[in-house]
Amino acid sequence: MTTTLRPSAPLQHSPAGARSRPYEIRVNSRRVGALLLTAAEPLGSFVIGKINELAVDEPDRRRGRATVAALAAEEVLRSWGCHRVTASVPADSDGGLRLAEALGYLRTGRTMVKDLASAPPPLPAGTTGRPLTAAEYGPWLTAATDRYAGNWEARGLTPEAARAKSVADHAGQLPQGPATPGVDLLVLEAAGVRVGHIWVGRVDGQAYVFDVEVDEEQRGHGHGRSLMLLAEGAVRAAGLATLGLHVFAGNTPAERLYESLGYRYTAVNFAKDLR
Repeated sequence: MTTTLRPSAPLQHSPAGARSRPYEIRVNSRRVGALLLTAAEPLGSFVIGKINELAVDEPDRRRGRATVAALAAEEVLRSWGCHRVTASVPADSDGGLRLAEALGYLRTGRTMVKDLASAPPPLPAGTTGRPLTAAEYGPWLTAATDRYAGNWEARGLTPEAARAKSVADHAGQLPQGPATPGVDLLVLEAAGVRVGHIWVGRVDGQAYVFDVEVDEEQRGHGHGRSLMLLAEGAVRAAGLATLGLHVFAGNTPAERLYESLGYRYTAVNFAKDLR
């Protein structure tokens, strides 16, 4: 029996070069599963593809169908000019996690989420939160863009691609700067001194922490926890009940903080170079 991918809809293009197409996983002529392939807009000359929603029907699992489908998907993404493929696997999918690692994918980070209490949590005595000012926004954006680009470069993107991704992601999430609807850019102060900041935004109605940073000279005093509590209060004030975030692989102190605050893992993110 031969496992193949068969397109189930036309290839979609965006003017900027993004692509997407759904596929059925077939054994001979029989459908046994499906997946969606996407390729983001090029980051300079670098293109990142993604395998989305790969699922094999229960009767055909544990027969190597997903392995063959994933390898076939990589070939499609190569034909689209992709240099890297990514995938997000549910944290409770033991089979999916094993498959990704067996195929040479490396963990780049994990997604976490917390169900928030109905009442906003109090901040520690002597600490307060306030909005980022217009004068602070420019320096903050420069530093945040540099830091985010550095994270992606450390995970294998070329400097050009990492910078392009960081600039594009910040522009996409902050089209109106600090006035972007659904965005909270907050500063934490302790005894009247600025100690850090946090950025909370929304994607499809879900609140996410996009950036959190304690000023270097203020670290080691619990301000990271206070910043997360500040974000929870902003999210609850907006009428939302959950807060999500992404933590890069290897950032063990951050993972421990989020676990202690009641965040649970929802997905593991992987990447693999195709060239």
